[in-house]
Formats: sequence, structure tokens, C-alpha cells
Amino acid sequence: MRLDLSVGLLVAAALLVPASATAQGIVVDQGRFAVSFRGASAGTEDFSIRRAGLGREEAIFANATVALTREGLPQEIRPLLRATPPNGVASEYQVEVVGADAVDLGLRRVGRRYVATIHSEIGEEQREFPAEPDTWILEADVAHLYYFLRDAREGSVTPVVVPRARIRLELTAGASTDEDLRVGSTVLRARRIEFSAGEDRRTVWFDRLGRVLRVEIPATGYVAERTDVLR
Repeated sequence: MRLDLSVGLLVAAALLVPASATAQGIVVDQGRFAVSFRGASAGTEDFSIRRAGLGREEAIFANATVALTREGLPQEIRPLLRATPPNGVASEYQVEVVGADAVDLGLRRVGRRYVATIHSEIGEEQREFPAEPDTWILEADVAHLYYFLRDAREGSVTPVVVPRARIRLELTAGASTDEDLRVGSTVLRARRIEFSAGEDRRTVWFDRLGRVLRVEIPATGYVAERTDVLR
């Protein structure tokens, strides 16, 4: 299977910027989620979100390694995102899946559309999605990308592209509620928001800094729970 590394190399290069060099790279969030499906443990997601560059070159870079085993089949998902600060509107994206449902997908913004090139066992395909001024990327079975929805307010509508699923959604945010949530051995105050698009429901818990603590998708039984202690 052929892999277009143009986006991946761009993101990977930015992630090499030392986090201690504030003018060049800042760690926004990093950590681990425990992933389960319908109550059964399925694996982990290790991720990092950074801001790097100055002026017009400033960007947000997010990457992760999601290691899952479902129905005895191993799968590794490696998403890489470049987004525009401060809100994280997607400019370039790549995801590589190794194992079950293997695929390589590269997506970039071209004017008023996103163009995706997808390589899988069935060959190569092209997909296009509308690129509105504020469009975010979410990915199936990946939790950290919900960070970019942290500022959603009740009734707001967020255009979202889910590349591997080849779909575009408009997620409407419900009312936010504050509640206590256990993260590891620590209980944190969290803000809970349910996002919906028709029958599609996704519930996300954020901490006071907008970091993702938990994601639930009832339709698939997917749950991602933060395991590292946040300060």
C-alpha cells in the first residue's frame, strides 16, 4: 500500500520542536486514554497536542497512537493533524491504520473544499468535502480531537469531517452541565456537553482548561477515559 507522507512529515517535523522552547513549541495537552467498547477493554490512546511556530507560521499539531484489539483483531490508528490557532480549524490531516481495516488517508484544504486521497486494499479513491470557515476534524475511535470542540456553546453548530468514515456532520451542542468525574484516583470538576447530529450522539467531558477527560458514543459503545492525573 502506497503512503503519501507529505502531511505526516510536516506534522512530525513540527512535533520535534522542543516543548521547552516556548517561542517555538508549547505542549497544550498530552496523555493517555483507556478505550473500551460496550464495557470490554479494547486498548489505549496516547496523544500529544502542541502549538509551534510564530506569526503566520503558527499552527497546532496533534498526533496520537491508538492501539486497539476488537474481536481478536489488532489495529493501530495513527492520526496526524495540522490546524490553525486558536480554535483548531483543520488545514491538513493524515491517518494511517495498520492491522484491521488498514488504510492510509491524506486530507488537505484547497480553497473551499477538503480533498482526501485514500489508499486501501481496494485501491485508491478521492473524496471531497465542503470546507466552511470553521471546520473541524474528528476521527472514528480517536478521543483527543474533541479538544477542538471545547468552546462549543449550547445551540452552536459545528461542521465536522470524519475522514475514515467518509462523512461530514453538523454537530449541535446541547446544554453544558458541571459534574464531578473520576480520573484515575483523582476526582475533577468537569463540564459535560452532548453533541448531536440526527441520531448521532456524542458526549464529551472537559476540564476547566478544555482538556478532554472522557468521550462516550452510545451507538458504538465506545468509551475513552483519561487515565493520567491532570494538574
